[in-house]
Amino acid sequence: MNASSFIFYLIVSLLYAALAAYFWHTRWRTPPQTRVARTDRLMFEHVIVLVPLILHAILLFNSVLAGDGIHLGVGNAISTIVWLTVAIYWVGNLFYRIEGLQALVMPVAALCAFLPALFPATHALPNTALPVFQVHLMIALLAYSLFTIASLHVLLMAVIENRLHGGALPAALQQLPALLTMETLLFRIILAGFVLLTLTLATGIVYSEELFGKAMRFNHKTVFGILSWLIFAALLGGRWLYGWRGRIAVRWTLAGFLMLVLAYVGSKFVLEVILGRT
Repeated sequence: MNASSFIFYLIVSLLYAALAAYFWHTRWRTPPQTRVARTDRLMFEHVIVLVPLILHAILLFNSVLAGDGIHLGVGNAISTIVWLTVAIYWVGNLFYRIEGLQALVMPVAALCAFLPALFPATHALPNTALPVFQVHLMIALLAYSLFTIASLHVLLMAVIENRLHGGALPAALQQLPALLTMETLLFRIILAGFVLLTLTLATGIVYSEELFGKAMRFNHKTVFGILSWLIFAALLGGRWLYGWRGRIAVRWTLAGFLMLVLAYVGSKFVLEVILGRT
């Protein structure tokens, strides 16, 4: 990686960090503003998030879609998932009041946007020309992104519940929807992510059948992926049958997300960074 690319990664990371500091100051430390001032501020904030988001997309395009194939090492993989997370959040913020997540999403983006500079992908992924693999990869990244949002969302809900018991809410939490409304939104996100995760496993079976001649290879990635699917299936079933919510939702959501991290990102980190294999 040349010096100019390294500086570009650093600039994008610093822009996310600056937004994180801004949202922390305006959401968690200052009291709510008037309705007019708040509307104008929201429009401004929605636009400025596009600056690092677009620059980040340019970086990923040049890094992931290199001339000899798709380069999706651990740095690019995490950075892509986080970019999709911010992009989905940016679109979702047009329809839902989830402003409190900004102070949680931006620090994560600031850290992960810089990872390709620390862990560059040196080799292209094999068999990336297969259409089924490309579909599988795209759906999998979207599923990861939705579950990342769900995990941040459930952490925010846990903070709100804890502060409610303490009797005092910061300015940002006072402006969020009611806890039950946020809980409904959480399960919508989880359901959408679960559908994509199901499609990820299905396309993975088709890909494995086409490439290796068997429907599934039982390695660590497959095992943790299936465990994650089972956890989210149980959570959605428990919600539908028994009305699961609150701390149960927090624990099951984070457990399912951890399985996903171990399934793909964790395994790539161990192979590429610790063992030095591609």
